[in-house]
Amino acid sequence: MIEEYQTDTVEKIEQLAARAEAFLFAEGEPMAIGRLKKLLSCTDEELEGALQSLSNRREGSGMTLIRTTKEAALAVSPSCAPAIRAEIEKDLEREIGDAGLEVLAILLYRGPSTRSQIDYIRGVNTSTTLRTLLARGLTMRTENPNDSREYLYHPTAELLAHLGASDITKLPDYEKIIEELKAFEESKEKTL
Repeated sequence: MIEEYQTDTVEKIEQLAARAEAFLFAEGEPMAIGRLKKLLSCTDEELEGALQSLSNRREGSGMTLIRTTKEAALAVSPSCAPAIRAEIEKDLEREIGDAGLEVLAILLYRGPSTRSQIDYIRGVNTSTTLRTLLARGLTMRTENPNDSREYLYHPTAELLAHLGASDITKLPDYEKIIEELKAFEESKEKTL
């Protein structure tokens, strides 16, 4: 009977660890321990066991569990960090090019946009371009309040400072370009 109870407890902890890993991965940034506990519907003791199990499973892999007293997150493991850092540095050395300028123009003149909206306007996939712009601090992403499966991308204050604009509305031909962009999107919608 005791052995059966222990087996059930171990299975429950492993299931909680798997779900915790999924929530942390989906979040993509540190998550408050209290929020994780609520998402998992578990006790403090079960959460501690699940996080310890997750930490053990991640050992020796490309990802690790980072914990503080208030937060938990999945991150690149110390053994893989140099390779990731080198790749990011390559992205930063690369020019943003015409694709980057087009994406920045969309964000500046259209406003907060999802990747699919940007892809639609440009007619091509922009995931690599957005990653480069994020790494350079020219764009930021936030949760989309209308669809939790995607992010909204915004221009940063750093970008505006680089452009010498104190406000987006002070950009060249702001009103004219907004109207042209709206007309473009409306004409595309009519053809669908």
